[in-house]
Amino acid sequence: MDVVQLRARVGMVFQKPNPFPKSIFENVAYGPRIHGLAANKPQLAEIVEKSLRRAGLWDEVKDRLTESGTALSGGQQQRLCIARAIAVDPE
Repeated sequence: MDVVQLRARVGMVFQKPNPFPKSIFENVAYGPRIHGLAANKPQLAEIVEKSLRRAGLWDEVKDRLTESGTALSGGQQQRLCIARAIAVDPE
């Protein structure tokens, strides 16, 4: 199997969270954007919200999506990274 195809099928989150130095929204939107999973901004926003909800973080950050992901607590950063992995819909 091709390594690129394998990476597209697997989601991985390390024990030590590593959010990008970008906004909470951009942290989650990064993968769907580079993989072309959203045709427009409303679709991208829907993917971000769904992923944050599945990671149990939406209620805590829904009014702070423009804030930096690195400003979150350690546990919130971990869930942000989980949401980022979920957003690309790995197997």
